[in-house]
Amino acid sequence: MTAPEAGRGIGNGESAAEITTTFVGLPRDSFRILHVSTGNVCRSPMTERLTRHFVTQRLGVLGGGLIVESAGTWGHEGAPMESNAETVLADFGADASGFTGRELLDEHVIMADLVLTATRDHRAQVISMGHSAGLRTFTLKEFTRLVRAIDPTTLPPLEDGVVLRARALVRAAAALRGWLLAPTAEADEVYDPYGAPLGFFRSVGDEIHQALDPVVTALTGVPARM
Repeated sequence: MTAPEAGRGIGNGESAAEITTTFVGLPRDSFRILHVSTGNVCRSPMTERLTRHFVTQRLGVLGGGLIVESAGTWGHEGAPMESNAETVLADFGADASGFTGRELLDEHVIMADLVLTATRDHRAQVISMGHSAGLRTFTLKEFTRLVRAIDPTTLPPLEDGVVLRARALVRAAAALRGWLLAPTAEADEVYDPYGAPLGFFRSVGDEIHQALDPVVTALTGVPARM
């Protein structure tokens, strides 16, 4: 990707117009992951920053055209991340700095190659926006379940680039949907910790970590360091 944002993702404080001006019309040599929750101050910021952190741990850098960002269906535009969410990120050694919340817009969905939502309701809201989002929108835990069933040897090697591998991963997961159902509806949910004590935030952070680990491993081809 030739834009200045390549390798670090766009700042969450950018307007829709700025996003459109910056990215529409650029070559498709990037892969954009969009995490979606309600307010974009708790779950999706934690998931965004943990994804960046875990990918960097595996590869040494967040780059190769991979962009990770977040938004909220009722996003608190310009709001800071909840302090308890920042504490959870610090527990994992992840960077919480410079974050500002934003409301989910059409442009975000249009440009996303993979949308991972906190709940089924969020997934339904993203899909209802149109833009052929159905095949690339999953709840986080749903995507994890599908990814676990994919033989990693069927994916392009990382030497061919993380973008090519990520696109193949999404196609494979979409092909499995409908065959691998959740044991319960609640199994695909990450519950909202907004207003909860730090202990609940930490339990949600652990849930997100456990869900992200196999996804990042499949994406990068590198398992987590013990």
